[in-house]
Amino acid sequence: MIAAGEPAPEFTLRDQTGQKVSLSDFRGRKVLLVFYPLDFSPVCSDQLSVYQEVKPEIEARGVTMVGISVDSGFAHKAFQESLGIDTQLLADFEPKGEVARAYGAYIERAGTANRSLVLIDEEGVVEWVHESPTPLEIPGANLIFDAISPGS
Repeated sequence: MIAAGEPAPEFTLRDQTGQKVSLSDFRGRKVLLVFYPLDFSPVCSDQLSVYQEVKPEIEARGVTMVGISVDSGFAHKAFQESLGIDTQLLADFEPKGEVARAYGAYIERAGTANRSLVLIDEEGVVEWVHESPTPLEIPGANLIFDAISPGS
């Protein structure tokens, strides 16, 4: 897993609407990358639904949250609509898992990203990371708030 203090690898991926989104688009503000295995799996649905509930509080602290998985943009759009969430979802689809690999969040044997959180500061430097011990374990929202609280 990438370490705090390292420059965040630049990327450009398409979101659920087909728009290109680059890490550099977030320069000047903090961004939380939420790597997750797959759309429509029960655990991923729970994770993103919980994060949606606290998203206004995260944004109020100056952090933009985006989800990243190996699913296509079409799957992301359907997933968003199914859950009723508005979190931007980025498709690490082709080459499969390239961004997750760059951040050390890819699980080769599964062909998906692990549940990993990467907080990137305004200058594009990794500020904090969390990697779940297993893809079945959801990182709680409390971890996010601990990471983005002043003095953390």
